[in-house]
Amino acid sequence: MPDPSHPQFQAAVIGAGPAGLMAAEVLAQGGVSVQVYESKPSAGRKLLVAGSSGLNLTRAEPFDVFLSRYGSQSQNLKPLLKAFGPDQLIEWVHHLGIETFVGSSARVFPKEMLAASFLHTWLERLKTLGVHFHYEHTWQGWTENNELRFHSPQGETTDKADAVILALGGASWPQLGSTGEWAAILKHHDISLAPFQPANCGFEVHWSDFFRNRFAGQPLKTVSLNFTDALGRSITQQGEFVITEHGVEGSLIYSAGALLRDEITANHKAVFYLDLLPDWPIEKLIERLSQPRGSRSIASHLEKSVGIKGVKSALLWEFLPRETFQQPEQLAKAIKALPIPLIAPRPIAEAISTAGGVLFSELNQDLMLRKLPGVFCAGEMLDWEAPTGGYLLTACFSSGHAAGSGALDWLNHKINLK
Repeated sequence: MPDPSHPQFQAAVIGAGPAGLMAAEVLAQGGVSVQVYESKPSAGRKLLVAGSSGLNLTRAEPFDVFLSRYGSQSQNLKPLLKAFGPDQLIEWVHHLGIETFVGSSARVFPKEMLAASFLHTWLERLKTLGVHFHYEHTWQGWTENNELRFHSPQGETTDKADAVILALGGASWPQLGSTGEWAAILKHHDISLAPFQPANCGFEVHWSDFFRNRFAGQPLKTVSLNFTDALGRSITQQGEFVITEHGVEGSLIYSAGALLRDEITANHKAVFYLDLLPDWPIEKLIERLSQPRGSRSIASHLEKSVGIKGVKSALLWEFLPRETFQQPEQLAKAIKALPIPLIAPRPIAEAISTAGGVLFSELNQDLMLRKLPGVFCAGEMLDWEAPTGGYLLTACFSSGHAAGSGALDWLNHKINLK
């Protein structure tokens, strides 16, 4: 903790999303004067949109399973999530006075569900801790005197800070503030970045006009996705997703999104296999489909014998040769593994989050930039990605907590050197 006999330190947190707000809280509780700068007119805009129908905070599952959702960056995020992961996050939410419950698939929500009340409660606590907010302030970098520069409604303003937390988000949903424009500033200071890529995004499929016009917006429920890339990495997961005008999107697609995107980048295409009836063994399907259909149409036979209708039936007609419908064994195999060819990920501006950003090699264990002492990074501006469903948000909270704690330790070290 900073020594109260010394003048109070000043910290600037740039970005008022979950990572920035968490860093601000840690610093304020450590006795630091905190100024939060946000380019938009209010805080947490992306959080509010993402949690408008229910704020999925984290996941109540074994830590090793939870950690695996971060893919290639799991080991970089492990110490952060060990220090402030799902259990600590839930405890912190309870200390806010907000009850939680575990919903389907071990997802953890605040009892009131909606993000607006959660954010309001949190902001009130931050104000009680003395955190000051400056909205419509867009970071422009540093002056020659190492002061922070901002564009504001009053013109250019500057601020001097003893420690700086950058929590500027990635490059998705730019209308909510995550523009990625900060990348040019850090590159100017010789900070290495991985290129931004869409994550938790939809993918394009070449639908027929009939299928697109008839089924765009339709959900596909109780299906299983299987995908193996050219390197042998694979995923099999059950869930649901949505047919869109351009292709497919939704939680099941997001779960495989990184592998699908990287496969398209490497080989210009990707094909996943869809099990339309994951609870049915193929032998049962063959037996049912082999029954005489009499005067019934093929579509009616599919519905009556195995319950396939609507969008699931249309998907079979979209991708299978007509003769397959006359061959029960081949039709059953297709129902269990229907190939869905993907053309490209949707544009990054539509993605829920992004991969890419500040490389972990540019940071020390406290998330401080090695080339810019006293400047810490947190949240989606770091080079990691995770599927939605609590993983994305937990790592934002966790990295914000780590950056705030790291900044406190660094300020303490400055005192000890005096």
